[in-house]
Amino acid sequence: MTSHQTAPQTMKPATAAKKLGVYLEATPAEFREGVVSRAELNALQADPPAWLQELRRNGPHPRPVVAAKLGVSIAGLARGGVTEALTTEQIEALKDESPEWLQRERATQAEVRKEGARIKKRNAERAAERS
Repeated sequence: MTSHQTAPQTMKPATAAKKLGVYLEATPAEFREGVVSRAELNALQADPPAWLQELRRNGPHPRPVVAAKLGVSIAGLARGGVTEALTTEQIEALKDESPEWLQRERATQAEVRKEGARIKKRNAERAAERS
């Protein structure tokens, strides 16, 4: 059975912003107030306009991007008291300042990654033994 799309697939601006990795509140009003089609999203990703390039470069960045840039989890940001979007400048200042909570959360994140790698290796070894 084949499906025929009659209307273009659209998404809410919040979903599009998430897919683009930008903070919705910092996007232009026309982006926030409309709907975004799949084709428009693809066009934004392929050839980002100046406002999107600027947001990606300088922020403010959404929490998942802030967490990734700091090398911590989103929960780690919350534990550290960071609940708002941050600019690239603020993220760099936090890195330079290196508060205790950031050091602790980075260490926790490193342990989580290390444990994940250990489990993945163990599972691969078990799969190889079964073959």
